[in-house]
Amino acid sequence: MNLFVKCVLSILLPLIVGGVSGFFTASSIEGWYITLNKPWFNPPNWIFGPVWTLLYLMMGIAFFLIWKSGAPADTKKIAMTAYFVQLAFNFAWSLIFFYMEQPGWALVDILLMWAAIFYTIIAFGKISTSAAWMLVPYISWVSFATVLNFAIWKLN
Repeated sequence: MNLFVKCVLSILLPLIVGGVSGFFTASSIEGWYITLNKPWFNPPNWIFGPVWTLLYLMMGIAFFLIWKSGAPADTKKIAMTAYFVQLAFNFAWSLIFFYMEQPGWALVDILLMWAAIFYTIIAFGKISTSAAWMLVPYISWVSFATVLNFAIWKLN
């Protein structure tokens, strides 16, 4: 597979995951979610789309750097597997929180997602420092989202 195709697939995958989870949860944002008690630091709803889009783009670029690297196959396999695990937790969070309307279970998922992202950063760092650093805004946002998820769960 040539580099262009790898690059396109790497970027499209997280964007598709985010788009599909957003599609299935959009109705809950204007329905169930607006009825919840939220903490004072809850950002406006419009901020989430642009932030997540940027984070998904950075995740895709980071994955591309790993995929195209000349690192040993077993090292790449570990890093790529970690990436897919965290992406699965990412997808599941939206469904659990918005579609299933379960902030408590979503909190469990986001804690597991955070750990998977952290592990992914470490695994990526063994191959590409740039790829690892590209995930730092992601784990930072997920850290904030974890606190927000906890606060919403606690307030409701």
